[in-house]
Amino acid sequence: MRGGISIELSAADRERLVAVVADRNSSQKHVWRARIILATAEGCGTAEIMRRAGVSKPCVWRWQERFMREGFAGVLRDKTRTPGLPPLPPALVHRMIVKRFARINASSF
Repeated sequence: MRGGISIELSAADRERLVAVVADRNSSQKHVWRARIILATAEGCGTAEIMRRAGVSKPCVWRWQERFMREGFAGVLRDKTRTPGLPPLPPALVHRMIVKRFARINASSF
């Protein structure tokens, strides 16, 4: 485990994390996040946590850090991201539709 990483779980947090892992309706991403935190609290090293959860080293570090900052709520919340591509301006969409229909009408005669 990286130096300085120590997670002390309260009984309530441990119970909630175990419930997430045990619940068959839990999202798989929440299950492996909970497994990362539970294994860290047990004192497992990064390699062992990676093996148990089936994730990469940076992923383990990310969720350890997130849990230390935000607690149990951080495990269940996904970080918001900006969309990859901005939507097309309405004027351009209109122009493309008009052009497409003009081509369809011209070819049907």
